Amino acid sequence: MTLLETFPNPAPHRNFVILHSCPEFTSVCPMTGLPDFATIDLEYIPEETCIELKSLKFYYHSFRDQGIFYEAVTNRLLDEMVACCKPRWMRVTGRFAVRGGISSVITAETGARPS
Repeated sequence: MTLLETFPNPAPHRNFVILHSCPEFTSVCPMTGLPDFATIDLEYIPEETCIELKSLKFYYHSFRDQGIFYEAVTNRLLDEMVACCKPRWMRVTGRFAVRGGISSVITAETGARPS
């Protein structure tokens, strides 16, 4: 399964947004075998648990050698992180570096963000 670990939310009685940004995400293009580079932004409102950062770092690094399209990796990140911490709301945004003159931004989220 996933490498992700969690810890108890220190303020489960309140909505607050956590934003983690990883500017060094890499995976591999399944068509060319060349590396893809991205900044991954993870935003979420925790419920009972929060994602632990060291495990998040190692989780992101586990994609380094995987052949996966931008759209698939962004949605997989969302699915696996939601399964791990069951947040009130979550959004994953992948800002992929320019390749062939085109940059791509893929956003996947669980639904409307609570106030």
